[in-house]
Amino acid sequence: MSMTLTIIKPDAVAAGNTGNILAKLQESGFKIRGLKMMRLTEAQAKAFYEVHKERPFYGELVSFMTSGPVVPAALELDGDDAVPTLREVMGATNSKEAAEGTVRALYGTDIEQNAIHGSDSDENAAIELAFFFSRSELLGAQ
Repeated sequence: MSMTLTIIKPDAVAAGNTGNILAKLQESGFKIRGLKMMRLTEAQAKAFYEVHKERPFYGELVSFMTSGPVVPAALELDGDDAVPTLREVMGATNSKEAAEGTVRALYGTDIEQNAIHGSDSDENAAIELAFFFSRSELLGAQ
């Protein structure tokens, strides 16, 4: 079993696509082990995306991620490939370039409002899961 984190972003939550995205993830083999809806504070968004703080889009990213509710989810997948499988199901970062049928092609609009975040490595998945969920909130996780 391997785990990763996803965040359904404010654009997808506002558009009413949370359920559709969660269903797509489950259809792709993921089990939801933790789920919550919250509104990130500026401090939380800055801390979560600190890895990007030197990049020109950092301020816009923080503003976007605090613009409305988000839905972080802890996902588990049989085997050791939760991270790459989620990245494949999500599609390219720029929704306009995402493969047909991926979450971003279905529910995103562009490179910023791309519906979903996913961890990019097993190491970051562990860090990101701990950012949003305590161990006791990860139901049924191995």
